[in-house]
Amino acid sequence: MQSPHTIRLSGPGIVLEPAALIRDAFAPFGDVVENPRPDIHPSAADKAHPLPFDAVVANQGSAVKYQHVSRQVNLYDQAPSGRPGSAITSMFVCAARARIPDPAPIPPLPPAATPAPDSALSWRSGSGPPPGPAAFPVAILERHPYTTQTFMPLTTDPTARYLVIVAPSLPPAPEDTLPGPTTPPPSSAGYPRPLPGSGMPDLRGVRAFVAHAAQAVTYGAGTWHAPMVALGEAGTAIDFVVVQFANGVGLEDCQEVLLEGPAKGSASETRAAGGIVVNLAPRKDLGRVMTGRYAKL
Repeated sequence: MQSPHTIRLSGPGIVLEPAALIRDAFAPFGDVVENPRPDIHPSAADKAHPLPFDAVVANQGSAVKYQHVSRQVNLYDQAPSGRPGSAITSMFVCAARARIPDPAPIPPLPPAATPAPDSALSWRSGSGPPPGPAAFPVAILERHPYTTQTFMPLTTDPTARYLVIVAPSLPPAPEDTLPGPTTPPPSSAGYPRPLPGSGMPDLRGVRAFVAHAAQAVTYGAGTWHAPMVALGEAGTAIDFVVVQFANGVGLEDCQEVLLEGPAKGSASETRAAGGIVVNLAPRKDLGRVMTGRYAKL
C-alpha cells in the first residue's frame, strides 16, 4: 500500500466537542443504523402507521422489518485496476483508546440546535486543553473511495460507547492523485448523498460524535473518517462486525492521511502544538456549544 499522505497542521490547536450520534446530523457523512421506533412492539406495529423506512410486519406478525435503513454501494467497477470488489464481512475487536468518565449517554441535540451541514462544526479553538484521561488526539483519517463501510457493535453492555470522527472533502487539487469514483451510483440504488470527490479532508468541517451500544454506523463511500475509536476503561474492548466491499488493491480499498502538528505527545500536548483533539469530558453545555459556527483554522 502506498505511504499515507501527510497534512502538517499549524496555528492554534483545535478541540472538538462531540455530539450524540443522530441520523440527521450525520447524514452528510453516512447512515446511523438503530431501531427508529423503540417504543413500538412488533405486536402493535400493524396499528402504528405510518412507520419509517417503509416498515412492514414480518415473520408471522412477530417482527417489524424496517427496510433500507442503510444503503450499501459497490463502485469498484470504476477502480483503475479493473479488479471487481466483493462483499466482505470482518470482525474487528477494538481495544478502548480513551474513556468517558461518566458512562451516561451524551444527550442528543434538540431539533432547533441541530446544525446545518455547512456550519455544524463541534469544535472550539483557543480554549484550554481538555483533561488528558478524557481526550483523544486525532492523528489519522482514512477513506474507502469505492465502498460504504458499516460497523455494527456486538455487546450486551448498555454503557458501551464509541467515537465517530468524520470530515468532508476539499475540492480536488492538481496534486491530488488518489484514485476515486467519478460517477455516482444509479438512482435505482437509492444512495442518499453525493460522492465527496477525491480531495483531501477539509479540516474546517471535521465532526465528532459519540455512539452507543444500540447504534451501528455506515460511512458513506469516500467519506474521510478516523479509524474506529472504542471508548472505555483500559483493558476493555468492543467487538464490531464490519461489512464493506473490497478488491485487495491497497490504494483502492483504503487511503490514509496523517495529521501532524509541530510536536507529538499526549492529547494535551497535541492540542497545544496545533493538533486536533476530541474532548470527552462530561459537560452540561453540549447543546449550547454545538450551536456555534466553527472557528477558522
